[in-house]
Amino acid sequence: MASPLRFDGRVVLVTGAGGGLGRTYALAFAERGASVVVNDLGGDFKGVGKSSLAADKVVEEIRRKGGKAVANYDSVEAGEKVVKTALDAFGRIDVVINNAGILRDRSFSRISDEDWDIIHKVHLRGSFQVTRAAWDNMKKQKFGRIIMTSSASGIYGNFGQANYSAAKLGLLGLANSLAIEGNKNNIHCNTIAPIAASRLTQTVLPSDVLEALKPEYVAPLVLWLCHESCEENGGLFEVGAGWIGKLRWERSLGAMVRQKNQLMTPEAVKANWRKICDFENASKPQRFGESISSMMEVLSKIDADGGVSTNHTSHTASSEATSGFAGAVGHKLSFSSAYTELDTIMYALGVGASIKEPKDLKFIYEGNSDFSCLPTFGVIVGQKSVMSGELAEIPGLSINLGKILHGEQYLELYKPFPRAGTLKSEAIVADILDKGSGLVILLDVYSYSGKELICYNQFSLFLVGSGGVGGKRTSDKVKEAIAVPNRGPDAVLTDTTSLNQAALYRLSGDWNPLHIDPNFASLAGFKKPILHGLCTFGFSARHVLQQFADNDVSRFKAIKARFAKPVYPGQTLQTEMWKEGNRIHFQTKTQETGDIVISNAYVDLVPTSGVSAKIPSEGGNLQSTLIFKEIGRHLQDVGHEVVKKVNAVFEWHITKDGSTAAKWTIDLKNGNGNVYQGPAKGSADVTVTLSDEDFINVVLGKLDPQKDIYCKSLQCEQQKGKQSASKKMKENSFRQSKYHWARTHPLGM
Repeated sequence: MASPLRFDGRVVLVTGAGGGLGRTYALAFAERGASVVVNDLGGDFKGVGKSSLAADKVVEEIRRKGGKAVANYDSVEAGEKVVKTALDAFGRIDVVINNAGILRDRSFSRISDEDWDIIHKVHLRGSFQVTRAAWDNMKKQKFGRIIMTSSASGIYGNFGQANYSAAKLGLLGLANSLAIEGNKNNIHCNTIAPIAASRLTQTVLPSDVLEALKPEYVAPLVLWLCHESCEENGGLFEVGAGWIGKLRWERSLGAMVRQKNQLMTPEAVKANWRKICDFENASKPQRFGESISSMMEVLSKIDADGGVSTNHTSHTASSEATSGFAGAVGHKLSFSSAYTELDTIMYALGVGASIKEPKDLKFIYEGNSDFSCLPTFGVIVGQKSVMSGELAEIPGLSINLGKILHGEQYLELYKPFPRAGTLKSEAIVADILDKGSGLVILLDVYSYSGKELICYNQFSLFLVGSGGVGGKRTSDKVKEAIAVPNRGPDAVLTDTTSLNQAALYRLSGDWNPLHIDPNFASLAGFKKPILHGLCTFGFSARHVLQQFADNDVSRFKAIKARFAKPVYPGQTLQTEMWKEGNRIHFQTKTQETGDIVISNAYVDLVPTSGVSAKIPSEGGNLQSTLIFKEIGRHLQDVGHEVVKKVNAVFEWHITKDGSTAAKWTIDLKNGNGNVYQGPAKGSADVTVTLSDEDFINVVLGKLDPQKDIYCKSLQCEQQKGKQSASKKMKENSFRQSKYHWARTHPLGM
């Protein structure tokens, strides 16, 4: 015999436990060691009246048998009070059995507002309120079991119970969503549709049948579903008379009713009706993602530029939709993006740069003499407008962020990115197109360093299921994708993505759980998390830059790509490239399947003779300016601690071509510290004179700060006839400590 299922140490709340099924559940849990909260308002089956007698009797019965139980007499609409009873009496809550219910049976034409509302308040809202009150406690303890009580009336419908049926099927939808949301915290939610003798069923079942339907034949299923060893989650079960059956959805294979460039008509539906309703070889979707996967497959087969004509039935909405779009087009969003060398390195690693390729070192090591930011880092700067959720607030446009697909991407660089900095960006809704199966939003993003335009992005975002409202289908503002040449590629490069590729790439700012959470990916119809499209985009651009520009970022001008199919981490990316002048056409495949995942793509390169772009210094021609500004930003976080440790003011004289080109002060004595351009406001404790080139070499680790920078500084002071630094240090121990700090911390940090 298997060991009995015990509930020692568990706290179980049963609503509507004063009689029938609820009483049976309460007694059964208590018998197996659980502490039980017996909730019952004490009214009749229509919800009229109130009494403590029903709950008290069950509690007394449990205690008489040596069990632990307390009573609660609140309505389930006061869910927090019901759950508080469990927490006050036993300190936790592990199981919630949503069993309370009433009936107000009427034929549909006779249902009053009161009859409708009270049924939903008790069954649906009541279950929601009690479960919500228990939810956070279950999350904290990483355990919870929840039962929703539906009905055959909700699953199949029943004459005279339209109000009851609607509420009962609503409970199934609630349970299915809770099963998904709670799974990661070991909270399971299942639904039962019991057939048992109770005060509710006595009005709809014959008396001889009620005799055979004992509540004791339902309770064993409930106890098993609530045990810690049960892994069932999101199930629906009919149960009664000792029989249990699990239900699932079934869907016919269906029929494709619409065709490209043809109207979808009622006549086409009629012609395909038999196929639409044919359940031979039917599928059995179990998750939301499986439900929409066939629709997504349909969308992938429709050429985005061809599309499907709008329906006749949508014409009445055309003018309204167009005017709404007009209000959205031109809408602006402003934001800024600060980044450091660490961010650019993280991005480079995320798109496959590796120490296995020596030429990649410039992208992943800040000490490299030619350290550079990959050009496609520009999409990271621009994507904040998409990831922040502000698109949902665009006036005149209803956006469900969960239904956005990234269709195409264009990026143009006007200068290579600084190795670190802050860019201010402006995103503008350039246009909105109606493709029939969805809307396309063209989002233009301009990013500036100061007043200098660094890059421009165009995001083409496809809103699934939002089309067919009569908007325009084309726009002259689209950065067009271009088909690759009809010949063999001139070059092919491959890279195998890591199993951790998506986990690494998401650290650059795209936190969509689709790329890391298996449950979320399954919801979206994928067998496992997929790689970010912009990650594949970065791999491809890196291949082009490596093959045709020798990794020279100053030659990168623009890139355009269309996202065709998903990539799974671990698959091998194969970039096929065609050179036509300074334009490199490319497409990217997964080597394992041969599927094209990026299509109609190209990179424009700057001709070798025309390369004149330099990394912007954000301060004339001095590269040191950027470093001082970065130190200033860093002080905002650590300045207080550094000031306590250093207590000195450093003045830097930066020279170029033998003359002082700039003066900077790093004040680590006052307040929380400060960095500003110009001489010290007062006296400096340490003055260092250094060329812009040597300064950068110190930052890059090419000069030893304790030897080179210190010696150069002393020589400079001696040549100007100043008292030697060594003598100063002997005369003043305070100044000696500051020179030591300058030797070991050349930037004052």
